[in-house]
Amino acid sequence: MTNKKIFIIGAGPAGLACAYYLLKNTDYKPVIIEESEYIGGISRTHNHNGNCMDLGGHRFFTKSEEVMNFWKEIFPVQQMPSKDDILLNRTEKFSDKGINPEEIDNVFLIRNRLSRIYFLKKFFDYPISFKLETFLNLGFFNLINAGFGYIFSCIHKRKEISLEDFYINRFGKPLYKMFFEDYTEKLWGIHPSKIAPDWGAQRVKGLSLLGVLKNCLLKPFTPKNKVETSLIEEFLYPKKGPGQLYEVIAEKIKEMGGEIILNNRVINLHKENNKITSITTFDTNKQTHIYECNAIFSSMPIKDLVDSLDNVEDKEVKNIAHNLPYRDFMTVGLLVKKFAIKNKSKYKTLSNIIPDCWIYIQERNVKLGRLQIFNNWSPYLVKDLENTVWIGLEYFCAEGDSMWNMNDEDFSKFASDELSKIGIINKEDVLDYVVVRVKKAYPAYFGTYKDFSKVKDYLNKLNNLYCIGRNGQHRYNNMDHSILTGFEAVRAFISGSNKDTLWSVNAEKEYHEENK
Repeated sequence: MTNKKIFIIGAGPAGLACAYYLLKNTDYKPVIIEESEYIGGISRTHNHNGNCMDLGGHRFFTKSEEVMNFWKEIFPVQQMPSKDDILLNRTEKFSDKGINPEEIDNVFLIRNRLSRIYFLKKFFDYPISFKLETFLNLGFFNLINAGFGYIFSCIHKRKEISLEDFYINRFGKPLYKMFFEDYTEKLWGIHPSKIAPDWGAQRVKGLSLLGVLKNCLLKPFTPKNKVETSLIEEFLYPKKGPGQLYEVIAEKIKEMGGEIILNNRVINLHKENNKITSITTFDTNKQTHIYECNAIFSSMPIKDLVDSLDNVEDKEVKNIAHNLPYRDFMTVGLLVKKFAIKNKSKYKTLSNIIPDCWIYIQERNVKLGRLQIFNNWSPYLVKDLENTVWIGLEYFCAEGDSMWNMNDEDFSKFASDELSKIGIINKEDVLDYVVVRVKKAYPAYFGTYKDFSKVKDYLNKLNNLYCIGRNGQHRYNNMDHSILTGFEAVRAFISGSNKDTLWSVNAEKEYHEENK
């Protein structure tokens, strides 16, 4: 047994933010327990032969001044041009002195956001824009059908029982079927009519066809911090990917007296009188470790948390938590010589590759969900920037299904074939590959989730347990939301107040943290 301490489960953004805040504002020296060998959770950066891959794509943007200040406390923002800025002569917004990303590593780059939809082997802006190219790509029949469908949705609002209702109310049925139905089913493995609308409320928020039109008209007069999260056009990005920032935070935590234990899985949380008194972990050497604790901040999946709790008297709570659904995630990193598809946009890029950060793949004849182009995230993610393209093919799956169980070589070939089928690459241009699997990447909004409030109420009664982060709250949070849950949890712990503010992060239908 060790002396009593504060324990944090998970070394992702929420857990790291929680530990950092504790060390900056209290005398506690927290211990982070992380099941894997990595720092950053799903926000880590995977290095393969000198090419770095961002798992999921992480834009550093927030309406929370507190989170932005936290990020900038760790990394300064570039003031001089980066490698691709120089090569493309994009130097007008930078100075000739200050923070130079060519000379220092721990720096945020300023990046332009471009994400489009690939449908019918054509590109559509995301969000959908009102311009000639969009109308031509849709075709006359689809355009007329979409217009009448949207008008009908404005007159006859559906009761929002499902995610399908949520989308149809905002875009009309034809546009929903073209741009949302298939992709959503790829993501969740279930039709949108069977998914709670909560996911749309938290991820899409103020976005609608009317909102897109208003954004087009009012954009010149709208401050950046008032633009919906789905509409932002510029963001910060660590020079070598998100994992770089979180690895630096981890080092700062250790410098301040915190401890991080990797490769340890939590297998038991012992509770007495509505308090967790000890935590048991199991390491890769098959050794168990027992620690007494004053408080637990948990970002582990709710399913695993409740399964690990002993003496859960309420069998209904145990059953709801045990059956909470998740979607797992696979990324295939492909290094290719070039794209088969041409850049017809107005954006200049190195080697004239397509300029997107990521592309939503709406083609119905492939399982591929999204395509990332790492050259466009940061020039420093790619080993040979001027002669190769480093891309990530994202697949949503379930642990143990046919995709998850496919060996890496076969799956990379399957992914290459799909990307070739829709005309984005030629298979013979593939130079290298890597496959990365992530368990429980997306907490899902169906099945026993409808009764999740009972689990939440039960966990809130454990006085010294604070649930943080995406999986810790079973809520599809962005990084900034996860970080805020870490901050709010520590504030609740210090003040002894209830946990309402902790659970309210990202719970409103409008963006929760908005600058006043």
